[in-house]
Amino acid sequence: MRRLALLALFSALTATADTTAPAIALADAKLLLPGSSGCSDVECLLDAAYTKDPKAKALALALYRDTGDIAGVGPEEIMDGGYRGKIHLVPQLPVGSYRKHLEWTSASVRSIDDFFTKLYDQQPTGPAYRWRAVQLRYVRSIKKRTPSAYATGWLVEYNVEGSLLTSFEGVRETLFHELFHSNDGAHNEWSARVLQRDFDAIVARCGTRVACLAPYAPNSTMVRGGTFYAFQPNNGNGVHEYSAELAVRYWKEQSEMLAKGKLAKKAFKCGPPENARAWKAIVDEFFASRDLVPAC
Repeated sequence: MRRLALLALFSALTATADTTAPAIALADAKLLLPGSSGCSDVECLLDAAYTKDPKAKALALALYRDTGDIAGVGPEEIMDGGYRGKIHLVPQLPVGSYRKHLEWTSASVRSIDDFFTKLYDQQPTGPAYRWRAVQLRYVRSIKKRTPSAYATGWLVEYNVEGSLLTSFEGVRETLFHELFHSNDGAHNEWSARVLQRDFDAIVARCGTRVACLAPYAPNSTMVRGGTFYAFQPNNGNGVHEYSAELAVRYWKEQSEMLAKGKLAKKAFKCGPPENARAWKAIVDEFFASRDLVPAC
């Protein structure tokens, strides 16, 4: 997903450009892990919340110690899912039969961390991008499998019944997508300021026609019965989803270059002019102009 709404109000934390590492406040941790009012630190909250599942507890504690991420629950709500309709979400801690989601999340977060470590090894400038100390709110949808996830500030809501979250690969891609939403907002809604004109022109030209949109689609994710997720109507301001899918394409192409030194298919930036402009803009804004893909 992926994202229904991204609030414009963020704290001053803006990613690795900060000299102080970001952290989740204890008050926010208590909202993620309710029911342990006697705790005065996050590890106590995690210990109490996961006490009935020692394996999940070990995962949650290790995740917090390694990355600052806290795995808790979201509130019960009836959300307006746009084209998805109204969706009933209830809190669901990732324990028992849902523990696999915590396993996939933990592995995904570490994989993303490893990606940035390798990509910026010995580089003079790191990315203006945050991927640590994120609130992970696990929920379960009733009678639906959407949304898979959505981001609000430095918080990702994760649906254990989400249709995209059935494997480690699906979880990792979805988390990278959602983390971009958080960073986009922290950069003053960058995508709407910078990419909106080209995005609107593409939609005006193609509508929802898959064949027309294919050269412009950064990623292959499709909406069942619809079009590319990057261009799906009635999904908020679509440029946000387009830009998050563009970030996923950046991660995929840079990962392939790190692993193999070449791409198996044509680079996104080597497509239509709109692609080249969007690619350069996102690479310069968020990723310190770091691009391992050769010029077209």
